[in-house]
Amino acid sequence: MPGDKSISHRALMLCAIAEGESVVTGLLQGEDCKATLAALRAMGVRVDVVDQSTLRIQGAGMHGLTEPTTILDMGNSGTAMRLFSGLLCGQPFTTVLAGDESLMRRPMARVIEPLARMGAEIDSHNGLPPLTVRGGRRLTGIHYALPVASAQVKSAILLAGLYADGETSVLEPAPTRDHTERMLQFLGVSLQAENGRIRMPGPQVVRAADIDVPGDLSSAAFIMLAALIAENCEVHLERVGMNPTRHGVVEILRRMGAAIEIDGCKAKGVEAVADVRVRSSRLRGIDVDPALVSLAIDEFPVLFVAAAAAEGDTRFAGIGELRVKESDRISAMAEGLRKLGIAVQESDDGALIEGGAFAGGVVDSHGDHRVAMSLAVAGTIARSPVTVLDTDAVGTSFPGFVECMRAVGADIYAYQP
Repeated sequence: MPGDKSISHRALMLCAIAEGESVVTGLLQGEDCKATLAALRAMGVRVDVVDQSTLRIQGAGMHGLTEPTTILDMGNSGTAMRLFSGLLCGQPFTTVLAGDESLMRRPMARVIEPLARMGAEIDSHNGLPPLTVRGGRRLTGIHYALPVASAQVKSAILLAGLYADGETSVLEPAPTRDHTERMLQFLGVSLQAENGRIRMPGPQVVRAADIDVPGDLSSAAFIMLAALIAENCEVHLERVGMNPTRHGVVEILRRMGAAIEIDGCKAKGVEAVADVRVRSSRLRGIDVDPALVSLAIDEFPVLFVAAAAAEGDTRFAGIGELRVKESDRISAMAEGLRKLGIAVQESDDGALIEGGAFAGGVVDSHGDHRVAMSLAVAGTIARSPVTVLDTDAVGTSFPGFVECMRAVGADIYAYQP
């Protein structure tokens, strides 16, 4: 599987401000991570390409970044924009962060507010990008209770906390992916995480180390789903990241009756990795436990398709955060599934999906990579062909998706209409 996108972003950023040289292997070569890499190079970080997925990064140190001469383009990446907001407010210069049409509509007030409480100055357009991060301000640690579970907001606060005087702590209302905390500790930062609270004294220094990025569980989920809903199929996925704050999709699918085996899960550097075996299964509808939502926040488009292919009804609740992703994912998936003959009822923060058979048709991804790939997987068992429109964004997280699907037997191809 391609490298984990969330971990790739964090590895690039933290190694860039580390003291010393780091080698990052298994890096995702998607467009989102390329945007992060381009931004770091624009701020003077030396990065040498070893091979297609391996980079050697000469850390500039905590205060070694230089002022870019242009606006930093985050492309489609909300992760990059929010994490850079935290990292750059500790620098002595001003930076402007922008992105594509989709990113420019995504809310940033949730990250601006806590950073402002730390002393940062970030200008926006009523809480939307572009963001102007005015560096050179004195930052102080805060104790912040996240109003909504968000790994991106948590990470931005911790990155700013590296430059802040005093302790920074973040209290989570529900567990979110902890890649930032793990990587900070791996790179020599003193940090404590227990009972939903992360505490970190500041300021601190990041030390260089080599990082091996595991395969992306979010990308693996599409192949897992394709195998589950196919007939007489078994797929073996190697070196998939098995971070316990990311395993929600596996748990939900298992509760729906999915045959998923995790082989040899073990720690490798920063993260745990394992091989995954998936076999065709008879899925059944369930009421998805809201406690698992934050552990599967990126995989709900996949789970919507699983629900549509299952016997009976599946109810989702507490997933309102999906409405402010790359698209309104509840609406986009509901629209796409309805066009394929599936009955879907939406609510503000949930959906009810009646399992059924997929018809063919033309569906719109609304420029959302996860919506596009999920609807494409639905097409593998549809009664007639499915055409998914506006799929360029697939390259942001899963370059080679079509080729990977063809390798496991799917009749799928990409074309320019």
